[in-house]
Amino acid sequence: MTLENKTHTLLAELSPSLNMAPPNPHRVHLMGICGVGMAPLAGILKQRGCLVTGSDQNVYPPMSHFLEGLAIPVLEGYDPRNLNPLPDLVIVGNVITKHNPEAMELSRLKLPYLSMPQALAHFAMKDKRSIVVCGTHGKTTTTALTAWILEQAGMQPSFMVGGIPNNFQGSFQLGNGPYFIIEGDEYDTAFFDKGPKFLHYKPWIAILTSIEFDHADIYPDLQHVVESFRKLITLIPPEGLLIANADDPVVRQESSRAKCPVIKYGLSEEAEWKAIALNFQEDQTRLKILKQDKEYMPLITPLYGEHNISNLLATVVLSHFLDVDQQHLSEAVKGFGGR
Repeated sequence: MTLENKTHTLLAELSPSLNMAPPNPHRVHLMGICGVGMAPLAGILKQRGCLVTGSDQNVYPPMSHFLEGLAIPVLEGYDPRNLNPLPDLVIVGNVITKHNPEAMELSRLKLPYLSMPQALAHFAMKDKRSIVVCGTHGKTTTTALTAWILEQAGMQPSFMVGGIPNNFQGSFQLGNGPYFIIEGDEYDTAFFDKGPKFLHYKPWIAILTSIEFDHADIYPDLQHVVESFRKLITLIPPEGLLIANADDPVVRQESSRAKCPVIKYGLSEEAEWKAIALNFQEDQTRLKILKQDKEYMPLITPLYGEHNISNLLATVVLSHFLDVDQQHLSEAVKGFGGR
């Protein structure tokens, strides 16, 4: 790298006009490839036929093993030379800062670039109905269980989970069915887009488990967290659905802003769908589901604790909305291996 290039800029300044996906990119490079969202995205791109490379300074299991199993090369450390040969597209993870040497080289080379959520929406979620599982906690378990229920029901879902669910071989799947299930993260998107990731996923259905203060590094207070979720709620189209946790007072309040139908679940009296007769045993939980105070079905699950039962309730509501029959639902819930 020449002295002129080194002193060209101290910060990456990416042109908004290059924030785009070029037609039919072949060589794609991911900065921060070992992130829980970036690694499955790399797998999706490879399955789409792209030649995928990546770089990261934190290369460790499970994502390092996951990428190794996909035969995707990972360059350890960030270096301008990692963009040689020139990729057709660069995907910038949210761990990358304006000071990152690869980001500065991307700025100098003027290559097309996307954030992880933008790339996922473009390459994987297009022409699918998105089911976005969001909330301060409970996202990963709820997403994995939702994917497993739809898989067992023969719906061939696509999904991406922030981890590797035990019922699947990896953290993503590209199915032939109409639904894409995605764990919707409220963390910021990239250094060039400080909005939350989940705003890129265009929810048809959203499951909202909780709204609490978190991510103090980017949110100064609870109100700023609430404002992000409020934007997500207003994105759900009138023909969509918001599945909201009635036990969370902030979720209850914010769900009233939805333009679509809202179904509330939980363990409290405010819920339309409830879990009762919880019997926590050594290796399983038995419970009954009520729909508008009438018994809907009994369930047996390896999930334990009221938070997990609440997450389970959300998936029952979704399954009913998508016409999953009770036998498939019961078998999937009983056979869920966790994540």
